[in-house]
Amino acid sequence: MTVATRPLIVNSDRLNRSIMELAEVGQLPNGGVCRIAFSDEDGLARQRVQHWMREAGMSVRIDAAGNIIGRYAGKRDGAAALATGSHIDTVPVGGRYDGCLGVLAGLEVVRVLHENNLQLNHPIEVIVFTDEERSVIGSKAMAGEIKEEPEYYCRLDGQPIQPCLEKIGGNWSQIHTARRDRSQIAAFVELHVEQGGVLEHLKLPVGVVTGVVGQYRFAVDVIGRPNHAGTTPMDMRKDALVAAAHVVLAVNKIAVETPGNQVATVGYLHVSPNATNTVPGRVDLRIDLRDLSQEHLEYLVGRIQEELATIAAHTGTEITMRQTLHILPTLSASHIMGTIEQVCEEMGLEYIHIPSRAGHDAQEIGRITDMGMIFVPSRGGISHSELEYTSPEECAQGANVLLKTFLKLDQIYA
Repeated sequence: MTVATRPLIVNSDRLNRSIMELAEVGQLPNGGVCRIAFSDEDGLARQRVQHWMREAGMSVRIDAAGNIIGRYAGKRDGAAALATGSHIDTVPVGGRYDGCLGVLAGLEVVRVLHENNLQLNHPIEVIVFTDEERSVIGSKAMAGEIKEEPEYYCRLDGQPIQPCLEKIGGNWSQIHTARRDRSQIAAFVELHVEQGGVLEHLKLPVGVVTGVVGQYRFAVDVIGRPNHAGTTPMDMRKDALVAAAHVVLAVNKIAVETPGNQVATVGYLHVSPNATNTVPGRVDLRIDLRDLSQEHLEYLVGRIQEELATIAAHTGTEITMRQTLHILPTLSASHIMGTIEQVCEEMGLEYIHIPSRAGHDAQEIGRITDMGMIFVPSRGGISHSELEYTSPEECAQGANVLLKTFLKLDQIYA
């Protein structure tokens, strides 16, 4: 097998047909898709993808974390793989493209090579990661970031993780064997729909992802003093909800006015006793904070803590904050970003550098090897919805960028 002399391009009709056929598994009456990880629908979709992989000349195995790994052999014995992929599980009412485009575009890259009787120097792996939408157990296990307590991965319905993994060919007791390293995976490049509206707003076809942001989440308890709403003078109140309102505004102000590209959200509040005629005595709220720089995240946390102390003193309340989620950011490898940029320029595609503010499997795999991501537009910035849509042309463009990126990376890595 030799490298083709004529340009290689993906088969757009075949790629988009595969997207539609996969969406039939778990399709909802409203047009959305429901394939919760470990469900029967998830199992059927996994079987379909494995069948397509084998048709494309790939060997297929399932590791102890349940990840499906399709491997297309390379010419160089012992070479580390160039890997791609994503997930095919969905939220309860998901769309056709989130995760699935990355898996099926990787499959299409291999189909093109296979039908042209070609091999790269490096093997290509297309990976379907397990349960990206909830626990990210598949990519975390591959990155060696798995928690040892199986209770942590218990399903929302109370089902233990052990039988779930067994159902799809995994094995909790051997999950440590799913770990991989740079000697096995030279680089990982994930194609994904943006799940936001930046590319569409700027009328650009490609986003070169600079990295996947860190996510810090905090539970904030505001404790005041419940009392009668009619008989308690305003200057004698310790109103927890008023204090919480100041917290919400302070978090928003810090995110808006601090230089940088951070985002911060208070999206959950629980008020107690939550009665019209009672001064609120307690509020539980949650802060979601995201940025591409760990140092900047820590700075923002410090700013928020200072504001909370000031608000507590001003309102006569007690405010405590504890961290509930601590996911560190992962930066894209500069040479992979540069390769994607070069491919876009050669294809005549405009692009923008953009961080991913949603989590992806690439975030975990980027902890063990070089990582890059390619974004294509999401209409209306909508995802996790039956309205999720990326045009067939945009899907094919993204897959072609992935294909040509792999061809170049094959020459970069020894």
